[in-house]
Amino acid sequence: MNKESEFPFERARRVTSQEHEQFKEAISSQFGINLKNRGRPPKNQEEKYEPISIRIHPKVLAWAKEEASRRGIGYQTIINEILLKQIRE
Repeated sequence: MNKESEFPFERARRVTSQEHEQFKEAISSQFGINLKNRGRPPKNQEEKYEPISIRIHPKVLAWAKEEASRRGIGYQTIINEILLKQIRE
């Protein structure tokens, strides 16, 4: 097996979530490395967002993306913050 493409993928199997947790614990105990959880954290029912499609003026979108870049977060988060602030006032 000299090349990565020679791996027999047809014989490979998926790792179960239980095995994954065991691997994480073994790595942590043997090497002292705590692996980060990947993906988005779970949200409760009140915080779940509803996927929609919306048209926004290009200037608004440019501002949101610029603000998001400055703050190091996503532009949709910026838009949500502004809208939530408006309904709470």
